[in-house]
This record gives sequence, C-alpha cells and structure tokens, in this order.
Amino acid sequence: MSRRGPLKSAVASNVVSPVRRCSRTACGRPAVATLTYVYADSTAVLGPLATYAEPHCYDLCAEHSERLTAPRGWEVVRLAIDSGPSRPSGDDLEALANAVREAARPQERAAGEGPQAAGPGGRDGQPTEAGRRGHLRVLRSPDS
Repeated sequence: MSRRGPLKSAVASNVVSPVRRCSRTACGRPAVATLTYVYADSTAVLGPLATYAEPHCYDLCAEHSERLTAPRGWEVVRLAIDSGPSRPSGDDLEALANAVREAARPQERAAGEGPQAAGPGGRDGQPTEAGRRGHLRVLRSPDS
C-alpha cells in the first residue's frame, strides 16, 4: 500500500478569479456591462453589469461594450453604465450606522410597565423581563 501526498490541482489557483471577464472570445479584460437580447422586440439591451452571471446574457468589457453593434433591423438600448467601482456614499454609511445604533438601543417601556410593576415573579407565575439588549432579553425567574 503506497502513501500519497495531498492531491495537486491541475489548474493553478491564480487562474481562477472572482472578477467576471468579458464574454468575447480571447478577451480577458474585466466585464463592465451586460448584454441581453430581447428577441420578441428585436432589441439588444446593454446595461450595467448584472448582479450575477446568467446563461443567456453576455458580459462585456468597456471596449467591446462601446463598439457593440446590433444586426440590421434591431435596436440597441444603452442604459447608463457606471464606469467606476460602486462605493457606498457617506449618506449610505451614516444610515447604516444609525440603523445599528437603533437596533442596539434598549426598548423604551411605557410608564409603570417595568419589571418592578409586576412584582418579583410577574403575573400568573410567568417570568418577567429584567433587561433587554437588541433582540436579546434577560428574564427574571418567577421564583426570585
């Protein structure tokens, strides 16, 4: 019985890239736009890069998307394409920070509804809420 070492990949790991590439043959540039054909309307729609690759769409680099032509009798609809990488704006980041702060803030109680209002064990022997942080709650035992 022979002992073998770990299997080696037939394809080097630096060949596989998370960046989507242009669908044109022999073009390795990064894709910036997605081309979709609407056969019923004889229309080619060129828009921003789709969120995920679909089998009937074509990802194109900047050069190929600029040089795109459609068959005779077809219309090309060009949607606005962002040339730079999309980055969150200051407003987006501030809104996210506010949402996180709001989720972490303890829920305000109405007057007289605190844990002391129901007594140590709560009504009907049910545990009462002693504290809250976000979606987590601390329950007081009905025995204490």
